[in-house]
Amino acid sequence: MKIKEIISSGLLELYATGLASEQEKQQVKLWAAQYPEVANELTQIENSLEAYSKSYAIQPDSAVKEKLFLKIKETAIAPVISINSTADNGYVPKKSTSISYWKITAAALLLLLIGSVVLNISLFNTNNNNSSLLASTNQQLQSIADKNKEMEQDMLVVQSKYSMPVFLNGLEAAPDAAAKIFWMKNTGEVFIDATNLPITPKGKNYQLWAFVDGKPVDAGIITSKTGDTYRIQKMKTFGKVEAFAVSLEEVKDIPNTSPQGPVLVMGKM
Repeated sequence: MKIKEIISSGLLELYATGLASEQEKQQVKLWAAQYPEVANELTQIENSLEAYSKSYAIQPDSAVKEKLFLKIKETAIAPVISINSTADNGYVPKKSTSISYWKITAAALLLLLIGSVVLNISLFNTNNNNSSLLASTNQQLQSIADKNKEMEQDMLVVQSKYSMPVFLNGLEAAPDAAAKIFWMKNTGEVFIDATNLPITPKGKNYQLWAFVDGKPVDAGIITSKTGDTYRIQKMKTFGKVEAFAVSLEEVKDIPNTSPQGPVLVMGKM
């Protein structure tokens, strides 16, 4: 068989793209070993395909590795070409109506395979990115919704027609500190806005006191906190009270029954 006929048969392209049958692969290897021109042509075809694939290559996510291999294995293999061999290793393939037919077919199959893989990677990564973005957005929206709900609850306390504000001013231990009490005249409920109290040191917390008949009574530990800022918190209920104060106490399992630490702020009704 003429070298030109071997090169124009299209079998070299099928071999380079991995679409040749086992019999065709063996024949191409034999030709390449016998004819330097065929070996050179095969090398050029392989280099061209490699250069093409690199120019369109993308780095896939590691999670899609197994999916890609499975996809490639499922790709249909091109039909086997009927061939005849002679005893003297001469090879006479069935001629096509056009010498470029198999080159075009092989190139088209390769492009379809590459396009399919690239599209699958792109869609997979896009879906992953969209899912991550959606989850992040939903989380942010939920956080905003929670904060809005807290603000609405706080505003209900502040704007209530029964709310009586009591300002607690800083004492000698913390002259710049301040707090505000909202006492509900109809129910005796007590709410505190501790926004302007200093951040508590480690192992310490704030305790609210209500003065009833001249004596301090435990009104609860101030614990509600968002980040570094306190928000309005409901405390114990008092139907009758003369003043309120906040002291800085050691963290304990059982709250103190009278102030043990310094009283930072105080305000009379």
